[in-house]
Amino acid sequence: MQARYIKYTYQFIRPAGTSRGILKTKDSYFLILEESGCRGIGECGLLRGLSADDRPDYEKKLANLCTDINEGKKDLFSSLIEFPSIEFGLEMALLDLKAKDHILFESDFSLKEKPQPINGLIWMGDSSFMSQQIEEKLNSGFKLLKMKVGAIDFENELTILKEIRKRFGAADLELRLDANGAFGKDALEKLKSLSEYGIHSIEQPVAKGQNDLMANLIVNSPIDIALDEELIGVFNKVEKKRLLTELNPKYIILKPSFIGGIRGSEEWIEIAEKQNIKWWATSALEGNIGLSAIAQWNATKNNPMASGLGTGSLYHNNIPSPLEVKGGAIRYLQSLDWDLSPLNL
Repeated sequence: MQARYIKYTYQFIRPAGTSRGILKTKDSYFLILEESGCRGIGECGLLRGLSADDRPDYEKKLANLCTDINEGKKDLFSSLIEFPSIEFGLEMALLDLKAKDHILFESDFSLKEKPQPINGLIWMGDSSFMSQQIEEKLNSGFKLLKMKVGAIDFENELTILKEIRKRFGAADLELRLDANGAFGKDALEKLKSLSEYGIHSIEQPVAKGQNDLMANLIVNSPIDIALDEELIGVFNKVEKKRLLTELNPKYIILKPSFIGGIRGSEEWIEIAEKQNIKWWATSALEGNIGLSAIAQWNATKNNPMASGLGTGSLYHNNIPSPLEVKGGAIRYLQSLDWDLSPLNL
């Protein structure tokens, strides 16, 4: 087996606003394995400023991994524990090496075009921009919206939610919120105000690492809380169990590129389900190669929770794929092929 990697920079169609700033580009690294005339590709979906493995030695670690593979070393994963996006890229590439037509996981999703329900993502911005996105998603048939909050004036965010609820009740349109850790000590009061608008859940209302504050919110919030960034950088199974035991959230959000790929995600699921904590999967803004891997894996879990896997249309230069988002769901179309030519392999 021979290995190499290439860097690829995605260009956002329009800047994406989060509480941590505006995203215009995103770097990914593709791990390419070749053996006996077959090729496997895995996407290492690093997200600057958020991934636990956003470190100066990231490319060095990738280069060392390729050297280990080229030299025939077998124990490849033990040195990648602190590099979860590379773990996922390696898992993906190894699966793809043995796959036919990039079908990593067989299911009715990947073989029979069974749709998976997803949320429509509403990025932060001024009120007119957010309202424009909401109209687009509603017109596209979404019955579940995930709205980023915490970047614009809070009263304006409440006004937007009020306008949505004038048109659609909670039975007709589900609303999830994502604060990306933007709220402070007044978080509980904000959650009480937001709860007036029939909110399903809110992700990461306060920044990670504030266990006392988060635990208090989880107990007292009128809106169910989902942990997202809180899971980043928690590598040890004992630490994972301790975190979920101490905080006991209603939900956790699984982004394989952030938490050690499929293996890491399965570990979180095992712990969470023993504690009756529900979960759903979402992307960490991977392109279509990483997104397809997550969607194919997620389909095998038969999880009734709608995922956050509708991010494939974010980029000008995404990799053309069989993935299609339509009517509030993602599908893997048998009539479409992958086009890897943008990678210049």
